[in-house]
Amino acid sequence: MTSIVKDTAQVDPRAELGDGTTVWELAQVREGARLGSGCIVGRGAYVGSGVVIGDNVKLQNYALVYEPAVLGDGVFVGPAAVLTNDEYPRSVDPEGQLKRGADWEPVAVVVEEGASLGARSVCVAPVRIGAWSLVAAGAVVTRDVPAYALVAGVPARRIGWVGRAGVRLVEESPGVWRCPATESAYDERDGALSER
Repeated sequence: MTSIVKDTAQVDPRAELGDGTTVWELAQVREGARLGSGCIVGRGAYVGSGVVIGDNVKLQNYALVYEPAVLGDGVFVGPAAVLTNDEYPRSVDPEGQLKRGADWEPVAVVVEEGASLGARSVCVAPVRIGAWSLVAAGAVVTRDVPAYALVAGVPARRIGWVGRAGVRLVEESPGVWRCPATESAYDERDGALSER
């Protein structure tokens, strides 16, 4: 199986695409980016230079993933979501001169396995999105998100827990949560959730 790149997409020859990865119209994948197998890069999406993306990742239309982001296996990035990379964004330096690549240090958004970022959400680097967590549409993430957390708002705050199916968990008893879709059980201790 090979990768598929649509005619109007731009994939730098120094980028690596895994087997079965598809890059749709008007998308851009920059030099040094590494995408695993079975990925989908939607129309107009952007993948920055050196970004590392695992297997079976979906970047929906117009998602922007700036370097040096790292996305684990099975990550979902919704339409028009943005992963930033500049902790102190400025177009010019203090003397008014246009800043170039050597004038600032990019910082990463790290998205762990199975996590989902809703449509038009923004992750302000540096930040880590925990495994199997869910960032609601339109949320602005400014601090780390725990595994399995459901976060929403501006700035994003935890409003619940989700399981691997992405469905909000139901608390059966203090500290014991269950997924109504899969019946999987989870334990909450000290603000963290773990699957049984």
